[in-house]
Amino acid sequence: MGSFLGGSAYAMSRDIAEGYVLLSAAVLKSFTSAELSQLRQQLEKVQREIRADQPPIDDIQAIQRRGRKISRISSALLVLDMLRKR
Repeated sequence: MGSFLGGSAYAMSRDIAEGYVLLSAAVLKSFTSAELSQLRQQLEKVQREIRADQPPIDDIQAIQRRGRKISRISSALLVLDMLRKR
């Protein structure tokens, strides 16, 4: 569990959603397969939490912020999938 940025897989997932951490193959190189699957689980959990949070229809900035978070999580999941296929 020592290699997660932020201390835990959940904290790293939240940081990815907020844009503080950019996930790449170089960042994931030191992770074990168990840590990668744990990170994937937590990314999916954070994605569900973000999707469940529905901002008001008239709050355009909150809607855009939510969309950016979902986009960051989706691209992180794509990076994980590409790394797993290699």
